[in-house]
Amino acid sequence: MPETIDLNAETLAELDLLAKRYRRAGGVGMQVLNLIGGSAENLIDKLPKEVRGRLDGATEAALAVAIRAAQGSRGVVNDQPEWLNIAVTTAMGAAGGFGGLPSALAELPVTTTVLLRTIQGVAAEHGFDPAEENVQFDSIRVFASAGPLGSGEGADLAFLTTRVALRGATVNSLITKVAPRLATVLGQKLAAQTVPVLGAVAGAATNYAYTSYYYEMAHVHFGLRRLAIEADVPHEQLVLGLRERVERRPLKTA
Repeated sequence: MPETIDLNAETLAELDLLAKRYRRAGGVGMQVLNLIGGSAENLIDKLPKEVRGRLDGATEAALAVAIRAAQGSRGVVNDQPEWLNIAVTTAMGAAGGFGGLPSALAELPVTTTVLLRTIQGVAAEHGFDPAEENVQFDSIRVFASAGPLGSGEGADLAFLTTRVALRGATVNSLITKVAPRLATVLGQKLAAQTVPVLGAVAGAATNYAYTSYYYEMAHVHFGLRRLAIEADVPHEQLVLGLRERVERRPLKTA
């Protein structure tokens, strides 16, 4: 437990803004669940057994492709505004959902790449260089959060406190650690895209939710990291402050 440090008003205000981003992150996901008439817990059960068995491997492969493609594209394509990233992934989700499970699986690595580029763009916005190894690590670690269809307020704050030592570690080893968690999240996405009749609509909606979610979670992650440097406060202390704000119940007004 880090030593408690009194935070100044400016730092507290920044934490309030990050808490608002965190709460906003999963809001669209609930609309997706309402659209498809399901719940996050039983979505993956709708996938064929053989697909569920391949999710970890497919996700690990998608992440490996994404990190190479996202990093390689940075010298060719500039970071795009949030609305354009959302528009691109929404269109891809609709196409993936229209063709059912085969096209949804084919779309998975492409969407993962765009999501990773979005996360890297947020890192750059906060003053970090996506080419640096530790920033690449942190960009992948954002995928360790629970995903937009996850449930439980504050349930995915754990990814902010999980630090991976760079000594002796590689991007590939981190991908191996993150892939099982992300496989569950992407499995929910695939299942939503294969809902009969609603496939294309659900595909567009899920990709919209996922892009919005990881955009906000990247801001939370890199915002905390930047704030720790600027305010000279331990990162762990800021995470505690954020958790208190996220879990705090707003007062009801008459």
